[in-house]
Amino acid sequence: MNFLGVMQGRLLPKYKNRYQSHPVGYWQDEFIIAKEFGLNLIEFIVDYEDVEKNPLLSNEGIEEISSLSKKNEVMVRTLCADFFMEAPLHSEDLYQRQKSKDILKRLSLSCKHLGITEIVIPCVDHSSFQNKNQISIFKDVLNDVIGDSPVEVNFSLETDLGPKDFADLVDYFDNSRVGVNYDIGNSASLGFNCSEEIEAYGHYINDVHIKDRRYKSDSVFLGDGDADFHMVFEKLSKIGYKGPFIMQAYRDMEGKNVFKSQLDWILPILQTYFVLA
Repeated sequence: MNFLGVMQGRLLPKYKNRYQSHPVGYWQDEFIIAKEFGLNLIEFIVDYEDVEKNPLLSNEGIEEISSLSKKNEVMVRTLCADFFMEAPLHSEDLYQRQKSKDILKRLSLSCKHLGITEIVIPCVDHSSFQNKNQISIFKDVLNDVIGDSPVEVNFSLETDLGPKDFADLVDYFDNSRVGVNYDIGNSASLGFNCSEEIEAYGHYINDVHIKDRRYKSDSVFLGDGDADFHMVFEKLSKIGYKGPFIMQAYRDMEGKNVFKSQLDWILPILQTYFVLA
């Protein structure tokens, strides 16, 4: 069975008018709403701004997450480290690179206490790979983190590389702890063929973001973009995908009602191919 969850903040009003952000000061409320919607998971976000206010980076915060998770039966098993979109692990600034490396190590230790299995590392938009040197730096830094970390957490990469190049990057590590976060909407926006992607690196996918986008454009209501959800779910089902599905769908200022409408739309499609816990 597969778990269904939500990207943190999608069920709450926007934090500081940001489209996606850890909602400092009221993140706790989302556990109750997620339970009401029958969701199993919340994928936590770690932002660059206010990073030290994130509960994942303090003992007290970790204890509060654990308590809320148990009380509401809504787990935190994955986290999306948007921090690295502003401060890439492959930054050519040595000081910035070291700071990012230290943050990833701290997050890895937090994962051990909460039972988090996946850290999503976005290498898109501001953190997109611009040249081969950046890819080389990224390989070295991630290898160092893996080597230094006693925690068996997985690192799920999200990139805008084409199917073959992305597969080659993950193949390089030759390590079961390095996998792929597959973002359905982002792939549609980039114009990639989902069949080619899943054929190239489907066996590495361990986290899926449900989103819809038009080609070279922004997020839209599920079903209004260019994502072929039936095709994606069919291909994932055929390769035996067992990981979580995280709703990262279009949001408005408030979040809750537009989320419910999209959940109602996507559930029948998802349940055609998967048994959800």
